[in-house]
Amino acid sequence: MLIKDVMTPNPITVKLDSKVRDASGILRKNRIGGLPVMEGERVVGIVTETDILSLLETGDLSDDLWLPSPLEIIEVPIREFVNWEKTKKALSDIGDSPVSDIMSGDVVSIETDADIEEGAKLMLSEGIARLPVMHEDRLVGIVTRQDIVRGISMKQEKTEDESD
Repeated sequence: MLIKDVMTPNPITVKLDSKVRDASGILRKNRIGGLPVMEGERVVGIVTETDILSLLETGDLSDDLWLPSPLEIIEVPIREFVNWEKTKKALSDIGDSPVSDIMSGDVVSIETDADIEEGAKLMLSEGIARLPVMHEDRLVGIVTRQDIVRGISMKQEKTEDESD
């Protein structure tokens, strides 16, 4: 079975200068985990939920910022108000950053006529969950781990039906 048989055609994309806030909204609205980043007609990166979440984990927020636990929210002391304001501003600043600041720039892609096993091997060796699908240097689809698993399952069912 080929990649083109299991890919999602015409994937949702974002532009290189799109804001992190906009990319995050697109991911949430469409219930997807990643977006190809485009500069004109060229795929220049991938931005994922993990890239966005890593902004909060990697220290891009100042060390003196305070992120409350759910229990702390219930009883937020007045003395912490200043830190909360700094936290809100930092989170707002993150949302205004361009996706180019957080995207993975080394794009690993696959051709439409590649076999799904090749896609699986590529995802495993690169430690990635999705591949832009290219045809003649043009983005035509995206394939995820879930798509590959579904394709392998369909291929197995087809083989079993033929042997009956």
